[in-house]
Amino acid sequence: MTEMTHPELSTAWELFDSGDPRGAMRTLRFAADSLAPGEMAPLVGKLAQSAGFDDLEKSAAKVAATPEDAVALYAFGYDCVERGVPALAVPVLRESLRLSGAHRVLAELAVALEDEERHAEAADVLAEHDALAQDWPDRYLLAYNAVMAGRLDQAGRVFAALGAAPEQWRAAAGRLARILARAELAAPRDREDLRGWHFALTGGLLTTRSPYGFASMTGRWAYLQDSVELCRLGLERLRVVLAASGHAPVSVGLLPDRGSQVLGLAAASVLGLPAAPYRPGTPDVLVVAYDLADCERKLVAALRERAPGEVLFEHATCWTDPPGAAADVSTLLVQTVVAPWAARMRFSAGGEAEDVPADARPPEEVAAEIAAASPVADEGDGDSPPDPVDGLAAFAAGVREAWLTAPRDRVRTAGPVRSGRFA
Repeated sequence: MTEMTHPELSTAWELFDSGDPRGAMRTLRFAADSLAPGEMAPLVGKLAQSAGFDDLEKSAAKVAATPEDAVALYAFGYDCVERGVPALAVPVLRESLRLSGAHRVLAELAVALEDEERHAEAADVLAEHDALAQDWPDRYLLAYNAVMAGRLDQAGRVFAALGAAPEQWRAAAGRLARILARAELAAPRDREDLRGWHFALTGGLLTTRSPYGFASMTGRWAYLQDSVELCRLGLERLRVVLAASGHAPVSVGLLPDRGSQVLGLAAASVLGLPAAPYRPGTPDVLVVAYDLADCERKLVAALRERAPGEVLFEHATCWTDPPGAAADVSTLLVQTVVAPWAARMRFSAGGEAEDVPADARPPEEVAAEIAAASPVADEGDGDSPPDPVDGLAAFAAGVREAWLTAPRDRVRTAGPVRSGRFA
């Protein structure tokens, strides 16, 4: 290891030398914006070599040798994006853009910032270099990132001025048009309006907000050990949404994974509907998922298109790695969830940890327990804003014109509402 003065870079080298490349990369990612490309390149090259990424190893070596070469910097930044470390690409591509003023560098920098969910920065750099930009994809990316940064006026203005989308960008243009239309209807009041922004971005209705840690989580969960009571609350709020929006499913479609079987049977009991295995194309069916991450990917992909009257309900929606189809109704947004019937840890009255094995009862028995549970919301920590059911009902009624009217587009970003997450 060469001598250096940057403490985070020194720490990253120490972690790598001690046999912890993951820790080294994590440290490097957080420090990247304060490092010159030539400083980080030798360690990135070592990390790439250990991972078998020959392309990144070679481009890192080139930058280590010629840190003022704009072409080498672009190649290094491009490879960082392709290998899933856009945080490292950002300062590299900024330097390449400063040296070259090249359009392709601007576009790649915008992509790297977008991948990092640094949407305001992406919009700013695209606007700053508008002389280099083209309508597609550059100004489209400006409009998209402006939306994700909560800048609806800027996004609408830029998007309205775009020329006709080329064929390869028509789907993206359609998604953005739908987001802007839903945002106008939902009118998110600020960047803490999780329900409003969730509807604008995904077209889905979020029925509960976490009552803990609002200052850092803004209504989302990072980690949750779920309960039958919270599952029952989710079904009760689903009933409220269906009534407020004027939708009345005639059956419940059961997905094949265990969690969805349990919750689907509970939903059928609570709503008084017949249940049967889900068949794509069935009209007026309520498709119930506990967590779409537990479902087969092909099945989730098929759920992007809806049958007439079909409603997709997901209890626990992952917000850091969203499913391939955005649910029409979600009980909660969570990064990591432990289902009530899964193996878990609990603490005794004396504070000792103990392992609880998975609940092996038949799905029907667990579903009956959920249906019989009390649907009372957790009062939380007292520092989070209230989430009354009448507010949910009013929101659902107010946006019902645009609900269930579009494909279930996957949205890969948390958008304007920020929440703490595990690294």
